[in-house]
Amino acid sequence: MSTAEASANIALIKYWGKRDARLNLPETGSLSLTLAALRTRTDVTRIDAPSDRFTLDGTCVEGRALERVGRFVDLVRDMAGRSDRVEVTSSNRFPTAAGLASSASAFAALAVASLDAFGVEMSPSEISRLARRGSGSAARSVFGGFCRMHAGVEPDGRDAFAVPFEGAALELVAAVVVAKASKKTTGSTDGMNLTQKTSPYHAAWVTAVSRDLLAAEDALRAGDLMTLADVVEGNCLAMHADAMAARPGILYFKPSTLWAIEAVRGMRKEGTPVFFTIDAGPHVVAFTLPAYLDAVVEQLAGHPEVECVLRSTSGEGAHLVG
Repeated sequence: MSTAEASANIALIKYWGKRDARLNLPETGSLSLTLAALRTRTDVTRIDAPSDRFTLDGTCVEGRALERVGRFVDLVRDMAGRSDRVEVTSSNRFPTAAGLASSASAFAALAVASLDAFGVEMSPSEISRLARRGSGSAARSVFGGFCRMHAGVEPDGRDAFAVPFEGAALELVAAVVVAKASKKTTGSTDGMNLTQKTSPYHAAWVTAVSRDLLAAEDALRAGDLMTLADVVEGNCLAMHADAMAARPGILYFKPSTLWAIEAVRGMRKEGTPVFFTIDAGPHVVAFTLPAYLDAVVEQLAGHPEVECVLRSTSGEGAHLVG
């Protein structure tokens, strides 16, 4: 048995749309921070059986999710020249399929564990490219800390992979506001596809991401949290505006989402260095400096539709354990 752990990452500058859906090639680059509290552990065991098996959080999974896992492991089987079936057992220490990038940590962990199970060695950039085939955001969870995803231009995706972001002058921690009843009805892939095909704002979104990436990188290197806050929040709201403008519109927000946005803005107005982002789900992630985390968590725990507020430091990249 081969066991790997990976942490989800939260995009500061997001991608929302693919230039090739089959290869999971993003239309734009992205910038993220891997979070230690959002962790997935995955075991991969080669088995003598006619088909793959997949257990997620203690439940046997079949159908589309099992097929997705099997197709991903096929990539590793092909590299190894083997046909062994596998038993995959995975557990998330945070909500699954809810907008907290569980697919990112899941496929980063699955990539590392599968490669080990079949005896295939790869460089970190190659693992990032492999993980991307399972989930676009998984390419970033191969690495810890701040991470920069390159969209690439090659049709085969050889230049679409993540790299660690160097030179950040800010140490950010996160308060993750987990909304109740949080499993989302429109997944990220389906949401991206619909938005890309039907939103009148999508071309403007793609143009804006290139500008936001440069501004966010400059702010991180300069240690300028207020500029970073402005860019990250604007990028987040632009992504959601793009999704809302799809036909039919995609709305990931819940009442607690809007409440938390206003709470973060209120804290910042009073002098707390904090800003928010929201992936494709209802959960608000508030980034701040370590000295302010306790106060931010306390302020964000006061809504009846908030399940809990998770605290997180920067996380490690995907790695083998035990």
